[in-house]
Amino acid sequence: MSLSPASGIGRFYKHSAKIIRFVRLGCTNRPFYHIVVMERRKNQHQPVIEQVGTYDPLPNEHNERLVALNTERIRYWLGKGAHMSTPAAELLGISGILPIHPRTYMTAWRNRQAANADQQRQENAEGVATQ
Repeated sequence: MSLSPASGIGRFYKHSAKIIRFVRLGCTNRPFYHIVVMERRKNQHQPVIEQVGTYDPLPNEHNERLVALNTERIRYWLGKGAHMSTPAAELLGISGILPIHPRTYMTAWRNRQAANADQQRQENAEGVATQ
């Protein structure tokens, strides 16, 4: 039995656009993500093609965010032409698989600016208190 191209499966599925992205799991106020490969047009709660990693964004008792990646399969899917969501590209850039995403640099710059502003406020408050 052969599948016709008009049936909606078969040849189209083989060549449809794939994407590597996060699928949110976990409870309310306790997110946990699977890094998956799926068809680009699918909802995150629909079946995936393959899970290639996990990400726990909340720090543990050692202030670590845990990430597990199957780099071999990620490179395979990127070689097959899979697209990347921005959060997944940021995470893979930090891990060294891809170049660092520009949004990572901007987030770090904003964090430094906020830290400098807080330090300036504290120094000003200490200077007023000692007078």
